[in-house]
Amino acid sequence: MRFGGSSATFTAMNETLLNALALIPALIVAIVFHEVSHGLVARMLGDPTAAEQKRLSLNPLRHVDPIGTVVLPGMLALVKAPIFGWAKPVPVDKWRLRNPRYGMMAVAAAGPGSNFVLAGVGAIVLGLMARFISGAPDDGLMLLAMALNYFIVINVFLALFNLLPIPPFDGSHIVEGLLPRNMARQYVKLRPYGFPLLFLLLLVVPWLFPQLKLIEKVLLPPAQWVGERYFQLAALVAGA
Repeated sequence: MRFGGSSATFTAMNETLLNALALIPALIVAIVFHEVSHGLVARMLGDPTAAEQKRLSLNPLRHVDPIGTVVLPGMLALVKAPIFGWAKPVPVDKWRLRNPRYGMMAVAAAGPGSNFVLAGVGAIVLGLMARFISGAPDDGLMLLAMALNYFIVINVFLALFNLLPIPPFDGSHIVEGLLPRNMARQYVKLRPYGFPLLFLLLLVVPWLFPQLKLIEKVLLPPAQWVGERYFQLAALVAGA
């Protein structure tokens, strides 16, 4: 019996599978820690809503949205597009915070902050691998190194993406807290249009007007710059 297909096809399939094995756990860890960090800071500042609803858990099943957490970010990463996605939001009741205005800013900043910390941890582990593992790495170590590279990139993208001042992302809550109260009330009215605006800017405009290179000129440069700093940290730890 002869099976159709070429070795190149099987090689491509194996590469895709390995990329998925490295990518999906990195995505899940980054998003779960992002969401839990929101809930932990909210509890510290007076709002126990997330704890009451048992969302202060590292169990990914409590946080993962199959489409927003796995399928969409995975597809975007594999085609080398900007990575974005979402999880089930950790519930935060602004009015249970001791200082709703500034407490909400801290809660919002906690998510991206956790991703910057995780990227640093990934860079240190990657550097330690390079420093102490001699000889040709086996397949398991190669997969781990690939996963750590994805882990750094994903956390950087997730942090910076969530800091965009587009409702309902974390950056919008920070901007809302910084604006004068009358301007903040007007800014909040943009919240229902956040996701449509995001898809318009990231998917529709680049498709209709590729010559603008909106993603390449606006989103990628800061992400690449921040990512390079983490890989420099990895090289420093490795002793390079």
